[in-house]
Amino acid sequence: MGNFLSDKSAQWDESHRLWPMPDIPWIITQTWNNLLFAHYPVDLKVLQSLIPDELTLDTYNGTGWVGIVAFRITGSRVRGVPPLPGLANFPEINVRTYVTIDEKPGVYFLSMDASNILVVGGARTLYHLPYVTSEMKVDYNHPFIKYKSNRLDKSGAALNCSYRPISDPYNAPASSFEKWMAERYCLYTVNKRGELRRCDILHQPWLLQKAEANISLNTMLSSQGIPVESDKPILHFSKKKKVRMWPLVNPFER
Repeated sequence: MGNFLSDKSAQWDESHRLWPMPDIPWIITQTWNNLLFAHYPVDLKVLQSLIPDELTLDTYNGTGWVGIVAFRITGSRVRGVPPLPGLANFPEINVRTYVTIDEKPGVYFLSMDASNILVVGGARTLYHLPYVTSEMKVDYNHPFIKYKSNRLDKSGAALNCSYRPISDPYNAPASSFEKWMAERYCLYTVNKRGELRRCDILHQPWLLQKAEANISLNTMLSSQGIPVESDKPILHFSKKKKVRMWPLVNPFER
């Protein structure tokens, strides 16, 4: 059990974060694998209508962005508990935009797809996140990763693509788009009482790669009424990221 509780590791250094971690224990850890980041420019008025009034929309060089992030989670577990069979490993897709409050930049999720109905229910209850259940399949056919997802609700939102990295790994340069979109250490959500909450996240800075993708079907945005201003997304890849997540806190409390 000691291995599950130990925090004495360089991978959990927090000196790169813009603000301190909450003075409470983390509660969930997991590993994100073979991530595809596909970013689309979106009209600012559209994005503003999709986020809570208390949040400020973040832009890069005056442009608003929505990211579709496809990946596979492994080793997901609650603090002090080993990974549970059937709950620890599953594919996921996030549709997100970028926001800030009190000089703490983060992400706001417009939708989240996962293949495990228990994970979906637990995340909706614990973190008030917009998870839905989808049929999902990830195949590793070197050098491409093939990803297929079909949402089971009436929207039928789907993603069918294959992707791979096409550059050596690198750390995002200061002031770059990559650093702006990737180096965010919290998410914002709204609970059932309509109150804004923040979840702090800890991981080491992203090691990214340029990517290419063949996207044969993508209705993840159009199913939500989000028109994109370009059908050619900016693509990035990351091999692996270990993360920890903290309980929700009131972002307005010091």
